[in-house]
Amino acid sequence: MQLGVIGLGRMGANITRRLMRGGHRCVVYDRDTGAVGKLAEDGASAARDLADLVRQLEPPRAVWVMLPAGGPTEETVKGLGKAMQAGDTVIDGGNTFYKDDIRRAAALKAKGVTYVDVGTSGGVWGLERGYCMMVGGEREAVERIDPVLKTLAPGRGDIPRTKRPEGSDPRAEEGYIHAGPVGAGHFVKMVHNGIEYGLMQAYAEGFDILANKDSDALAPEERFALNLPDIAEVWRRGSVVASWLLDLTAQALAGDAKLDEYTGAVADSGEGRWTIQAALEEAVPADVLSAALFARFRSRQAHTFGEKLLSAMRFGFGGHVE
Repeated sequence: MQLGVIGLGRMGANITRRLMRGGHRCVVYDRDTGAVGKLAEDGASAARDLADLVRQLEPPRAVWVMLPAGGPTEETVKGLGKAMQAGDTVIDGGNTFYKDDIRRAAALKAKGVTYVDVGTSGGVWGLERGYCMMVGGEREAVERIDPVLKTLAPGRGDIPRTKRPEGSDPRAEEGYIHAGPVGAGHFVKMVHNGIEYGLMQAYAEGFDILANKDSDALAPEERFALNLPDIAEVWRRGSVVASWLLDLTAQALAGDAKLDEYTGAVADSGEGRWTIQAALEEAVPADVLSAALFARFRSRQAHTFGEKLLSAMRFGFGGHVE
């Protein structure tokens, strides 16, 4: 399939490479001409601007936008709306707020352009591992881009299959689903990221307790100098808390048990806040997720070992720097 890709950062560039490996033709654009040049060397067609990218695509066109939420995505979608024609599709694969999806889709629909939102998880590892995707949009539009989604998805791999109810989306086992109408994809991804905050905070607090078991505040006979890299490694193997986040934790601790290269100032990219906002709108208790978000706010004032671990995990899965 032919696809335009706008935004060639950590994820956008690897999405393009994975698609090209799968036999898709990609036309790429980014304000960073160096990023465009690198993808062109790998076989992509370079575009000078949005209009040039649209010109190089054959109708019905599909363009994947992989930019930061807010202004950059907003302006790009508006620009595509002006340049594209009826029957074309805009795909937003970034971390957009789902209510913005609904608004943008309505504006584009007036011109006959469809809008698909794709909550994309996989971070900097997606090129090799594939991307877990949660998709929102009209069924016909989602089906049309299915070849792209299937190439990007991780596939079944060696994960044990579960007995699933009749009528389940078979694509879930491949690593992607059509979650519902426009906005549903990013809503599901938003909650996914809120859960991620809670999981990361649980690991961070647990390892902080382990790290402080040798504290002078404890009686000498109760002090243990625990080997955190070994604990992380053994928990990866057969324990009920094993996960990819724990894999990343083990890697970080193996490289530097004290995590001295991290300050512990932990950023939040918006999805956690939006998840709590949704919980408030729905009157759903979200004690753990709220506490995890607030812990990130506090981390920017005083830092603990646990917050260094949060930073290490964020760098591990997404390449996020402090």
